[in-house]
Amino acid sequence: MPIDPRLLILTQWLSPAYPIGAFAFSHGLEAACAERRVVDTEGLEDWLSALLTSGSGWSDAVWIGLAARGARPVTELDALCGAYAASGERLREARRQGEAFARITSDVWALDLSARLLPVAVGEAAQVLDLDAEQVIALYLQGVVANLAAAAQRLMPLGQTAAQGIVARLSVVCAEVSAQAAVAEESDVFSNAYMSDIASMRHEILETRVFQS
Repeated sequence: MPIDPRLLILTQWLSPAYPIGAFAFSHGLEAACAERRVVDTEGLEDWLSALLTSGSGWSDAVWIGLAARGARPVTELDALCGAYAASGERLREARRQGEAFARITSDVWALDLSARLLPVAVGEAAQVLDLDAEQVIALYLQGVVANLAAAAQRLMPLGQTAAQGIVARLSVVCAEVSAQAAVAEESDVFSNAYMSDIASMRHEILETRVFQS
């Protein structure tokens, strides 16, 4: 069975190596580690799992699905996505990465993408190229997990094997969430991962920090 070249586009877009500056952000994880809320492999996996199923990971997944389906004008989705950001740093993180994604993707694939927040930018690009929303979301979420696992390696005692183990185990969660989010509606956007959201706010006042968020 021949490989669908669109899948290779997705793996390129959503790889941690895609140059949108994701390595510079910890999504509040740095504050959580500094305050000893996340100190080991088990705690990190629980933190990331909550992010995927009931936090900003879930919300991002829904925004991607809505944008990929063209549920409403993309400018409106972008504004709504920004309104749901839990902190100023979260908003800046999504904006900077989204701007980079739109610029690079437009240049490489000869598209005309405007600067959006990252999940909306990814969803809009998926709609333009008629990519499967569920696959887009699954790979996006796996990229989030991989980026944050890599960030954790700079913040706590976490080896490469343990970090990759977390990514592998949470791939099941990424797949489950993507199936739900691909058909979700605006009313399904929520975040109950309160400690993650609070950590993103508290990161803004850390005196010494490695990451931008």
